[in-house]
Amino acid sequence: MHKWILGAAFLAGLTLLPAMAQETPITQLSTAPDPSAVQLTLFVEGLNRPLFITSAPGSDAVYILQQGGKIMRVEAAGGTPTLFLDISSLVSAEANGNGYTERGLLGMAFHPDFASNGLFFVNYTDARGNTVIARYTVSAAGATKADPNSAQKIFTQEQPYENHNGGNMAFGPDGDLYIALGDGGSANDPEKNGQNLQTLLGKILRIDVNVDKGYTIPPDNPFVNGDGLPEIWAYGVRNPWRFSFDRATGDLYIGDVGQNRHEEVNFQPADSKGGENYGWSAYEGKHPFQNDQPTGGTPVEPIAEYSHSNENGCSITGGYVYRGSAISSLQGAYLYSDYCSGRIWAAYRDTSGTWQNNVFLEAGFQVSSFGEDANGELFVIDYVGTVYRLMPAS
Repeated sequence: MHKWILGAAFLAGLTLLPAMAQETPITQLSTAPDPSAVQLTLFVEGLNRPLFITSAPGSDAVYILQQGGKIMRVEAAGGTPTLFLDISSLVSAEANGNGYTERGLLGMAFHPDFASNGLFFVNYTDARGNTVIARYTVSAAGATKADPNSAQKIFTQEQPYENHNGGNMAFGPDGDLYIALGDGGSANDPEKNGQNLQTLLGKILRIDVNVDKGYTIPPDNPFVNGDGLPEIWAYGVRNPWRFSFDRATGDLYIGDVGQNRHEEVNFQPADSKGGENYGWSAYEGKHPFQNDQPTGGTPVEPIAEYSHSNENGCSITGGYVYRGSAISSLQGAYLYSDYCSGRIWAAYRDTSGTWQNNVFLEAGFQVSSFGEDANGELFVIDYVGTVYRLMPAS
């Protein structure tokens, strides 16, 4: 999660790409998105530390994660949330306290075939603070509740410190599960995990969960034949909060929380073969950091960054490329925010292919996550307990 709210930046879920709203996805914008065309409209309130909202294939409902371990289900049209799953007894106890913590229930991803197999995955820190990814099923075909007794742990990772747990998960367009793990915590990456290919900390992982138990390694992962652990897809991240796939193009966007000065957005094109080094802890954003040396050559620079001093920020909250149909002027723009300032930016490529990064909205609250419904419409979450829907201005 974030430096403040969950170690440094929380992450988001996706499934196999649905049919696109347009035959040729908009990837370059001729003009900056117009803030006057949108508004934030109340969707649901009264939640306890909400961290993520996502949708399930074949369902009109959305699912909201609360840090303490409860997942709430809400019909897409709105209404009263109902309990989908409660794993409060499994997550770190401090996630149900009143103090600041980066532990708890941090991520969720529905299997692309959820409508037929009822499978989904959760990412949480356990009683000892270690990362657990578990597979669950619904209680019956088409049921509106999960079966708490169906849990099967498929992955665990020891966390040396209390922060920078990452936690985001999403299925990519290839059907594999992508997982964000922070660098293990503390400050300045004291164990140098970001550039160490012999640890899973400070990485984006890619695994195949289409097996009866556990997971397998996709044969085309970049380090499957050595030089690094086979689960690693990309490295050099500090605390990704969050990442998402553009549902129209398959491109990957990663919001990575910085140390003290710079927050960044990293980009991986859909045709990538993996293995990108995003720089941490040799770099914070585009800036060399504490004389650390990168592994494997010059790291990939972020497509966007902002400084704490210029933007009154503290911790990036990664978002999504807008692919809904309600706000045509937003098509192709990637929205992200800062947890402290509540400022929302729009990053996009102009007609020359150059990345632009413009302030878009002032949310005025602690943005803990964005979310996407089944139709590509976006939500924005206030960590205090409210979810807003991004709507056309009335």
